[in-house]
Amino acid sequence: MATTQIAPAARQRLLPPQTGRAGFGDALRSEFTKIKSTRSTYWTLLALVVVCVGIGALACAGTALHPQGVSPTNFDATQQSLAGLYVGQLVIAVLGALTITSEYSTGMIRTTLSVQPRRGVVFAAKAVVFAVVSLVIGLITSFGSFFIGQAILSSHHLSVTLGDPNVLRAVIGGALFLTACGMLAYGLGAILRHTAAAISAAIGLLFVLTVLVQFLPHTWQNNVDKWMPAIAGSQIWVTKPTGGPDLFSAWPGFAVLAGYAAVAIIAGLVCFRTRDA
Repeated sequence: MATTQIAPAARQRLLPPQTGRAGFGDALRSEFTKIKSTRSTYWTLLALVVVCVGIGALACAGTALHPQGVSPTNFDATQQSLAGLYVGQLVIAVLGALTITSEYSTGMIRTTLSVQPRRGVVFAAKAVVFAVVSLVIGLITSFGSFFIGQAILSSHHLSVTLGDPNVLRAVIGGALFLTACGMLAYGLGAILRHTAAAISAAIGLLFVLTVLVQFLPHTWQNNVDKWMPAIAGSQIWVTKPTGGPDLFSAWPGFAVLAGYAAVAIIAGLVCFRTRDA
């Protein structure tokens, strides 16, 4: 059976017209498709919500069962309900690292860069998509933890409302805290390009280093604690002063955590643009 041959000129006319190279919007859509089509994303986000809400509820339940000795003046009901963020920071760090390292482990990063060779655009698109996802799930987690925790504490008149001083800032701050921790891990992932190494580095910086500082002489701790990313950043989701008087207040403390994340992201961008895929 004879086959019909299409002349090169005719074939060219059948192709869709070229619309120019892919832009930042195209990169955003591509990265959003990737992150929502990855099964690990859903499991990690689910684990984040369950862990944060569950630990916060348990902490509030423990206080409600043993309210003796709890002073409403010094008790931070908001921080109690958000206690799960101490573990949640590690969960979001896992997703932050996976966002950039998973393509290196599968080799898909070469395909991504062949489609969009402007590495800065790819890196920025990944960062923006992950930051938006982290912030949205962080808000859901923080508000969910807050409302469930306050419902538990209300039976002993220890609860607060969003209209009380600093409470709304603290609840939103919990979401910002999770986002910054995730972005820190994202930057470390771009630097190390290995999932296990990036997760280990993020956990070491956010958790292990914070524990090790507690073994320093007490006079040193007052000056070192406030510069630890997790300790400084956690001040954004408390409503009453905690720790020593040398700790930063809410927004300066969050700025310290954001500074760590910014340094990691800038270093990650430099590595992403200069090293071979």
